[in-house]
Amino acid sequence: MSRNNSIEQCVRESLQSYFRDLDGEAPDGVYDMVVRLVEKPLLEVVMSHADNNQSRAAEWLGLNRNTLRKKLVEHKLL
Repeated sequence: MSRNNSIEQCVRESLQSYFRDLDGEAPDGVYDMVVRLVEKPLLEVVMSHADNNQSRAAEWLGLNRNTLRKKLVEHKLL
């Protein structure tokens, strides 16, 4: 299994567990919740590997540097 598949599988299993834990209750805002929960550790790890170089991290992520900076502020990583 490739690394991408294992990340995908991890997200899939976490979501399955989330829905099981809801025990029939209707979920709310699942998309935004998942994006928020995945985005912060993604930014933390990429910034760490880029030695906190925002230009390099933005390039690696395929984002504009200003977009990356905005996301770092949103997640209180600056």
